[in-house]
Amino acid sequence: MDTDSTIKWGFIGCGEVTEKKSGPAFCMVPGSTIEAVMSRNKERARSYAERHGIPKWYTDAQELVDDPEVNAVYIATPPSSHATFAIMAMKAGKPVYVEKPLAVSYEECGRINRVSQQTGVPCFVAYYRRYLPYFMKVRELIHNGSIGRVQNVQIRFSVPPRDLDYNSHELPWRVQRDISGGGYFYDLAPHQLDLLQEFFGPVTKAIGYCTNREGLYATEDNVSACFQFADGMPGSGSWCFVGHESARTDRIEIVGDKGQICFSVFTYEPIALHTERGREEIVVPNPPHVQLPLIRNVVEHLQKQGICTCDSVSATPVNWVMDKILGKL
Repeated sequence: MDTDSTIKWGFIGCGEVTEKKSGPAFCMVPGSTIEAVMSRNKERARSYAERHGIPKWYTDAQELVDDPEVNAVYIATPPSSHATFAIMAMKAGKPVYVEKPLAVSYEECGRINRVSQQTGVPCFVAYYRRYLPYFMKVRELIHNGSIGRVQNVQIRFSVPPRDLDYNSHELPWRVQRDISGGGYFYDLAPHQLDLLQEFFGPVTKAIGYCTNREGLYATEDNVSACFQFADGMPGSGSWCFVGHESARTDRIEIVGDKGQICFSVFTYEPIALHTERGREEIVVPNPPHVQLPLIRNVVEHLQKQGICTCDSVSATPVNWVMDKILGKL
C-alpha cells in the first residue's frame, strides 16, 4: 500500500473486545477508517454499525472480504474461526489483524504462516501489551540493569469462577475447547507468555500439569507449568480459575541477582521494584483504548511508514508453549 493510502478496515466480529479495547482506536489513527462490520447476528451487526457510524454491515464474512472498499480485515471472533477468516482475507490480498491467541493450536498457526508467506500478505496479532507504556517500562527496568542479571521468572494467577461458569446449559465459549482451544488458560495465559518471550526470547522447553478440580466445565480449571528459555533461564507458572475471591492474584515476578520486579498483566497495579534501596512503586498509565499503540504501528506498516513486528510468526511460539503445557504436543 502507498504511504497516502487510507486503510479501510472490515471487522469480522463485533463483540465486547471491539467496543473499547480496539474498535475506536481504528478511527483514531491518521489514515485509518472502518468501512464495514460483520456478525452472523443481523441485529448485532446493524446495531454496531449504527452506533459507531460505520457505513456498511454484513452477516457473511466472505461478502465483507470481497467488498472492494475494504482493504484490511480485523478478525475479532473466537479463536476457532481465526485461521479460516485470516486465510480467506490473505488469499484475497487483504492484510489481517487477528485477536489473540492466533489460533486454537500450534498446528493452525503454521497454516496461517504458510499462507501469509505464500501470498506475501501480512498477518498481525493483537498482542497489544507489548506496546503499552506500562510493559515498556518493565522492559526498560529489565534491560537497564535495575535488578542485575535475571535469574528466574514466575507467573501467579488466580481468579474465582465467573457467574456464567455455573450455567452448564450455556457455558462461555472460553471454556469450550473446540471454540477456544482450551479453557481460560488458553484465553488469558497468551498475554503473559507473549510478554515473557518478548522480554527474554523464546521458550524452548515446557511441561505442564493440568486438572479440573471443580467440574464446572470440561476444560482444565487449574494449570501449573515449568518452562525454560533459550538461554537456559527457568520459569514457572500457576493458574487457578476456581480460587476464592480472597486468593485473587495477577502477578509476575522477575527475580534478578540485584533485585526483583513485580507487576500485573491485567489489572495494571503499580510496578514494584525491589532493590537494595528498598521497595519503589512506579505508576505508568495506559491509553483508554489499549490497542491503540499497536493498531497505529500496524497502520504505519501497511502505509510503508514503519515496521510492525507483532505478526503471526512472532505470535506462534505462544501457541507452542501453551500446547506443550496442555499436553497437546
